Amino acid sequence: MDDDLRPRPDTPVEVWHPTAAPLPLVCDSPHSGTAYPEDFGHAVPMQLLRRGEDTHVHRLWRSAPAHGATLIAATFPRTYIDVNRAETDLDPAQIDGEWPVPLAPGPKTRQGLGLVWQQIVKDGVPTPLYARRRTVAEVQRRIERYWRPYHAQLAQAIDASVRRFGGVWHLNLHSMPNDVYKRLGRVDAPQLADFVLGDRDGTTCAPEFVHLIADTLKGFGYSVAVNEPYKGVELIGRIGQPQLNRHSLQIEIRRPVYMDEDTRAPHAGFAPLQQHLDLLLGVVAQYVRGRLAGSEQNWP
Repeated sequence: MDDDLRPRPDTPVEVWHPTAAPLPLVCDSPHSGTAYPEDFGHAVPMQLLRRGEDTHVHRLWRSAPAHGATLIAATFPRTYIDVNRAETDLDPAQIDGEWPVPLAPGPKTRQGLGLVWQQIVKDGVPTPLYARRRTVAEVQRRIERYWRPYHAQLAQAIDASVRRFGGVWHLNLHSMPNDVYKRLGRVDAPQLADFVLGDRDGTTCAPEFVHLIADTLKGFGYSVAVNEPYKGVELIGRIGQPQLNRHSLQIEIRRPVYMDEDTRAPHAGFAPLQQHLDLLLGVVAQYVRGRLAGSEQNWP
């Protein structure tokens, strides 16, 4: 792994700034962190715990800054605290003590996959993550040290693009397990696509942007689905406001396309996929430049 892309336990989030002329293009990988905090306290083997990682995703998209984009990645694992969840997406029953403000647990929390995960699923079988409940202080520490810094960095990049250019295009980057339908309890599901694009049923970005990315990926030979089975969660729902020229799209990659799911090691498919994503970023950058050229915003 490149030294500049290694996880750093001393910082919760890494930011790579544009190395080419900056564009209002922000890419973030919230779930590829592999620096496990010492106070995690999990009660499952590390090999099982790592199934929650979007391992190597920020490496796959490493050329984003060379296309004028800002690339942001969490260094910590999503199983510790999930930044793609709302701060209040907690079940009071999972906490040892009384939470000081009202909570709003959503569907993911009911699945054990909320702000603080409660289980890991393999082959459709859930395994509890902890032997005891986390205390109020423990959860609050995770929010303060990890969740909020990540959201602050992402918001800073998004807001800076909007101020400078009058809009932003945001790619929320993920990978998905090959057994996702089994995890979801779907017995009548279609074959899982190589890529799943999520725009929360057409509400977070312009349809032409979704079509551009889908058509480009299909041109490389990949299968692509839209909003099936993933539509996008907290981050694109918060950022995506196409009526305000704030476009946000979630991109999921099927993990066996580029790595061994058991060992987490990249295989022979990694380099070709990385090259295709570099080409895709070039297409996206050209599209964004075209949108800027056709607007009244200042072009750098």
